[in-house]
Amino acid sequence: MSLSPARLDRFARHIVLPEIGGAGQVALAGKHIAVIGLGGIGSPALQYLAGVGVGRFTLVDDDVVDASNLQRQTIFTARDVGHGKATSARRWLANFDEALTVEISDSRIDADNAGRLLEGADLVLDGTDNFATRLAVSDACVAERTPLLSAAVGRFQGQVGAFAGHLADSPCYRCFVGDAFDAEDCDTCAEDGMLGAMAGWTGSFAAMQAVRVLLAGVSRFGDPQWGKLHMLDGLQPGMRTLTIAKDPACKGCGVPG
Repeated sequence: MSLSPARLDRFARHIVLPEIGGAGQVALAGKHIAVIGLGGIGSPALQYLAGVGVGRFTLVDDDVVDASNLQRQTIFTARDVGHGKATSARRWLANFDEALTVEISDSRIDADNAGRLLEGADLVLDGTDNFATRLAVSDACVAERTPLLSAAVGRFQGQVGAFAGHLADSPCYRCFVGDAFDAEDCDTCAEDGMLGAMAGWTGSFAAMQAVRVLLAGVSRFGDPQWGKLHMLDGLQPGMRTLTIAKDPACKGCGVPG
């Protein structure tokens, strides 16, 4: 694959970075990311991933845009209220860059359809808001041998973790949270509140980590950081990093006994 003069001009600020370069930009153009959940995390993450030059997206969200979403879900406008988030996000991408390939699903992702929806993706970015969905996505990623970036945000706290449970020495998301949350029991931002800029920080950081994963083995910026969970604190502010161990008994990625 080579980049046209127009694409070279569009991504010139990336190409001059030694850590990315022309090889990295070409690699990004050939990558496919599935973004699960187009809310406070998926919305800004998608904007930056499109901006960085990722060439293909699968967008999955069964929700519709509500006026209360607009303070943090930056991809939507007042005109999108009442319309499906996946359809609205595809419209934004078409206006932003007509060269992108975009597929959408407005079905709720679960254990039965996750494998089909994620098939062929080079990376999955999960920004959904309940454990049942997150665990279904994680298990499907292990089965499909697809890396997963899992991101969450609430109030003034965010977290972004990179998981590759299909690898022998790398944990999956289920290794991190265990099996106790196979239910829709997450706190919601409607109950607890959320600073919109905190969602933006978490989503943009997730996009940067996605670029690291996609450029592994291609450029100096490539570093998947499997098993690293980055905790973002908006009140202090600051960040700390935890290492998640692989659970040999994990029912998602462990070795059957």
